[in-house]
Amino acid sequence: MNSYGFFSYIRLIFNKILTICLFSECRLIRFPIYIRGRRFINFGSGLTLGVGARIEAYPLNNQQCISFGNNVQINDYVHIGAISSIIIGDNVLIASKVYISDHNHGQYNGIDNNVLSSPNIYPVNRPLSSKAIIIEDNVWLGEGVCILPGVKIGSGTIIGAGSVVTKDVPKNTIAVGNPARAIKLYDFEKFLWKSIEE
Repeated sequence: MNSYGFFSYIRLIFNKILTICLFSECRLIRFPIYIRGRRFINFGSGLTLGVGARIEAYPLNNQQCISFGNNVQINDYVHIGAISSIIIGDNVLIASKVYISDHNHGQYNGIDNNVLSSPNIYPVNRPLSSKAIIIEDNVWLGEGVCILPGVKIGSGTIIGAGSVVTKDVPKNTIAVGNPARAIKLYDFEKFLWKSIEE
């Protein structure tokens, strides 16, 4: 109780009771949260959700499209949206204000000749495109990270605050920047993070 204060402690108890009643598989939900498409989400076991978390599942194929592993901790104002597939592994820590989405309005890869993604078409009217996202076990996403469609983040990786992840990040690395790039790799023989040579 010393770390919370009286009113925060009362709020915590209230949230725990609501969690048990509404999301029994979860560890703790700090309400309010916004869940859309709940039947298409696998919450895993021991999930913690922060205030204002927004999780939206609108599958194109009427199948589960968001899956959490066990003991995932998601902090305040995180937004996760999927129409295809977002898989988050065990023991993942997600800081506040992180955005993860497997889809876009339109296609902008310079490969597909898609007149429906033209700037003359209202963005909301452009057809949705998607690519699966995989975040493996023991990943830590820092404050304000953005994960874009088609990305795989390897186990044990740390993504620095404010980074925008546009392509795969190997396991056991630290990646930062916009676009994010790996700058350190963990050396299991010396037990330290080593800079990656340019």
